[in-house]
Amino acid sequence: MTNIVLNVLVLAVLAGVCAPVLRRMRAGALVWTAFHLCLLTMVFDTLMIAADLYVFDEDKILGVYLWGAPLEDFAYAIAASLAMPVLWTVLERREGRRDARGAGTGSA
Repeated sequence: MTNIVLNVLVLAVLAGVCAPVLRRMRAGALVWTAFHLCLLTMVFDTLMIAADLYVFDEDKILGVYLWGAPLEDFAYAIAASLAMPVLWTVLERREGRRDARGAGTGSA
């Protein structure tokens, strides 16, 4: 299995799991975040590859590079830009419910 197939599968599952929360979020903010994370990925992956910190198995990647970073490496930035806001929203909502329950009991 190549990296791009694995990336597409993981992103599809992540998008499906996150979809109910993502629908209530502003798309512009998510796209802006994804753009910046991909930009940072492009710069720093290119630098790390140039410094020989890591290499990719040529048989596992498409061979398409953006500046110097393989296309497959951008899946992590896209996954983070989807998962982190959803996780933040879900945990914040959960914390709010816990605070509301604690406030109703009269305990300080």
